[in-house]
Amino acid sequence: MGDNMTVHIGALKEDISKIVIMPGDPNRAKFIAENFLTDYKLINNTRGMLGYTGYYKDKKVTVMASGMGNPSMGIYSYELFNDYDVDYIIRIGTCGAYTTDLKLFDLILVNKSYSNTTYGVNLGYNENNINSSEHLNKIIEETANKNGIDIVNGNIHCTDTFYTKDYSEYLNYNCIGVEMESFALFTNAKVLNKNASCILTVSDSLVTNEKLTSEQREKSTIKMIDLVLNSVLNL
Repeated sequence: MGDNMTVHIGALKEDISKIVIMPGDPNRAKFIAENFLTDYKLINNTRGMLGYTGYYKDKKVTVMASGMGNPSMGIYSYELFNDYDVDYIIRIGTCGAYTTDLKLFDLILVNKSYSNTTYGVNLGYNENNINSSEHLNKIIEETANKNGIDIVNGNIHCTDTFYTKDYSEYLNYNCIGVEMESFALFTNAKVLNKNASCILTVSDSLVTNEKLTSEQREKSTIKMIDLVLNSVLNL
């Protein structure tokens, strides 16, 4: 293991931007690099968790997968923040809707993540909810408004199981949907005094049982990727 490399990330510190976009799927990280970045290079392939650094317009950006669930997101985002001096991480992913007010393809900008995970306890954080970065969210909102992109602001339920069948408790917290990684990301950002946000595309509904096909799911993320990349130009 070379200088600056961690157990889980095989990149040099200078290989990684201060700004990281984190999809869950390694193939989505590869897709973003190949279709949106210029002068990109593979900076991590340890355990198949693909990471690339390149340029979106004139902004240096790293795109790296987090894997699935709070523990996996927790490992990678912690090492990026703590060992690679990353300042900003924006998670992009898909989610299930808890309300008929949300339609397939809708974009959610997460305000607060609620979970019964014990991830935070190990870092001395004992609450069942945690906020995203107000600073990052404001930039994303302004970018969305400027580009005519509709987003929904709301709370999200972050579960350790795919998906929790009884989610009535989380409706009391005004959670509008469910995913599996935001709580660990936001906790690491809080503990390490960094900034983290999460944008999600509604891919299925736990109310109506509607679902995007695999092809639709891939295409639906384009708008989300474009929004995030244009947002980071303002960082």
